[in-house]
This record gives sequence, C-alpha cells and structure tokens, in this order.
Amino acid sequence: MKTVGFIVVITLILGIYSLLNYYIIRNGLPLTDNQPPVWRNLFIWGVVFLAASFLIGRFTERVSVNFVSTALIWIGSFWLAIMIYLVLQLAMIDLARGLDKLFHFFPAFLSANPEMVRKGVSLVVVGVTILVVLIGHINTWFPVINKIQIPIDKQAGNLKSLHIVAFSDVHLGTIIEKRHLRGIVNQVNALNPDIILIPGDIIDEDISPVIHTNVGEVMLQLRAKYGVYAVTGNHEYIGGVNKAKEYLTNHGIKLLSDTAVLIDDSFYVVGREDLAIGQFSGKRRKELSDIVNDLNTSKPMILLDHQPIGLAQAESTGIDLQLSGHTHHGQLWPFNYITNRIFEVSRGLIKKGNTHILVSSGIGGWGPPVRTNSRPEILDITLTFGKN
Repeated sequence: MKTVGFIVVITLILGIYSLLNYYIIRNGLPLTDNQPPVWRNLFIWGVVFLAASFLIGRFTERVSVNFVSTALIWIGSFWLAIMIYLVLQLAMIDLARGLDKLFHFFPAFLSANPEMVRKGVSLVVVGVTILVVLIGHINTWFPVINKIQIPIDKQAGNLKSLHIVAFSDVHLGTIIEKRHLRGIVNQVNALNPDIILIPGDIIDEDISPVIHTNVGEVMLQLRAKYGVYAVTGNHEYIGGVNKAKEYLTNHGIKLLSDTAVLIDDSFYVVGREDLAIGQFSGKRRKELSDIVNDLNTSKPMILLDHQPIGLAQAESTGIDLQLSGHTHHGQLWPFNYITNRIFEVSRGLIKKGNTHILVSSGIGGWGPPVRTNSRPEILDITLTFGKN
C-alpha cells in the first residue's frame, strides 16, 4: 500500500513538473513566430533537455559518478530555480492580461505594438530570473552565524554553561561537495564549540558522489571537546540509510538512533530516527517517552529530531532543547509561506512550557544551489544552567 502511495505521489509531482515546463514552452513559442522553423524546434527541445537533465543526472549517478552525471545534475538543479521564477512571472503577466480584458487598463500603445511589447517583457522576465537566481546562488556560499543564548532551569553537574554549534541539512552530494563542506567545517571549528550537533540530512540521497570525492576526510576535521553527534534525516533514508550510517560513523559522526547518551555526567543528548523510517523500512521509530524513560530527567536533555513535527512530545517528556531542521524555511521564495503553514515553526526559536524548540533553515539545500528567502546558517548556541 505504501508503494502504491509513493508511486502516486511521484506521478503527481512529475505531472506538475511537466505542466510547468509546458507552460514555459507555450509562453515562449510566440517569440519564434517570425524566425526560421529551426529556432522553434531548438527552443522546444532546449526546454525539454533542461527539464529532463536533473532526473537523468540523478539516475545516471546511481550507475556511475562521472562528468556527464555531474554536469546534468548541475544544469538541472539550476533549471529548477530558473523554472520557478519564470513561471511566477509568466503567471503574473497572464493574470494582468486577464484583468485587462475585463477592465481595459493597459495603455493603448501596448496594444498597438504587440511584437515590441512581447520582446521587451521577455527580456525583463529573463533578466529578473537570471539576477534572482545568481544572487540566490551567491547567498548559498556565505552562511550567517546566529548566536542564541538559552537559559536551562536545571543543574548540569559542574557545568555552568555549554557551547553548542549546530547545523542541519548539509545535503552532501554532487552539488554540496568537498569545497563547500570545507568552508562550513572551518567556520564551525573557528567557533571552538564544546559539542557539535547535526539534526539530520547530512547526505543528499545517493551517497555515491560523497564516496567518489572522499568528502568524509573533511568531516573528520570537525573538532569539539565532546565530539560530533547527529541523527538521520529523510534524505539518508531516500538514498539508503544503512550505507549512509556506515559512512558517517566511519568519518567521525556519532549517530544516535532512538537512543540517548550521557555526556560528562552532566547532560544528555537524545537522538531520534527520522520519521521516514516508516516509509522506507516499514519500521516504527521509538516513542520519545520510551527513549527518555530511564534517564535522569533532572539533568538537561537536548533532543535531535530532524523534522519539527509533534513538538508537544518534547514538552511532555521534559526535553529542555529540541534541535530540528528539514524545512529549509522554504529555501526559495515564496515557498517559505508554505512551510510556515505546514510547520508550527519553520525557522527560529519558540518555547513550549519549559521546552525550547529551535529549527534551523539549514546550511545546505536540496536541488537548486540557490537560496532566495533566507541565509544558510550555523547556530552558535550557549546554554546556561541553574535555577533562574
């Protein structure tokens, strides 16, 4: 039954994707009206190639990671962002045209010079799209460091404070590769954290390109007094969770799989398997109450849970800080409005009872190496302990 549901969802996504690209072709074809027929064919098949390149590249890299698969994924990834901003602008233009038919508010000279107007509007649409995507791509290379102080109303052994550096949703693979990760690691290490926490989606689906370029040697350079702890995200499951877990564990990442670890006899780090475990393995992850049942809840408890869903569970079990990611805060405008509706918190810090819930917009991204509504971020968190 789950397989049928998955096929239905994929078919629906591919159907919508095809319609969006058809919409671009339909709106672009009038530009070729007075051109030789070859231009019409080049335009149609050019859009078809761009639209198909991401999917072909993804399938190709599962067989062999090579220049062709990498080039196709890069081309297709950028096209995803370009497609979105082309469609948004074209939809606004079609809406304006429709309203003009009802209310006739366009100046008369526009109707008198349709060819000139069409070319001028096309140049604006393409120019705006390229500018937005270019700025969004540059944005992905410059993470912001968000400093956050959180008081915890518990004693933590002899610790008065704890310096955490956290980042989520790296999505290591063909797009986010060694050079990009090296910059992240350098920034994280420069903050001199006591502990590094990663709430999921370290690997972007297929692990083959990560192995191919030996990205793991960069992960081994992460430095923290208490080590590096992480949990799975949905993308580890999409790409094959067992291989991802093995690779991460062999490269310095301590994975917590529905378990907890007491650190320095002072505080707990609790890690949950991602919700995707049910979809991809047919198993169920442990209830949070079962994981913390045998813990000394008078000590601070920090929870890593990739998807910020069911936040009331953290509150009811006495979790002091939950770290999540997954949302990317939409990554591309205007999808942040959607994530704001889906999740209780799409980005930032909220408090439920005595539980602080912090959701990161992520430091990497899925698909387009483009961010247009938020900065990639590293969380620089200081916990202070003791009665307030």
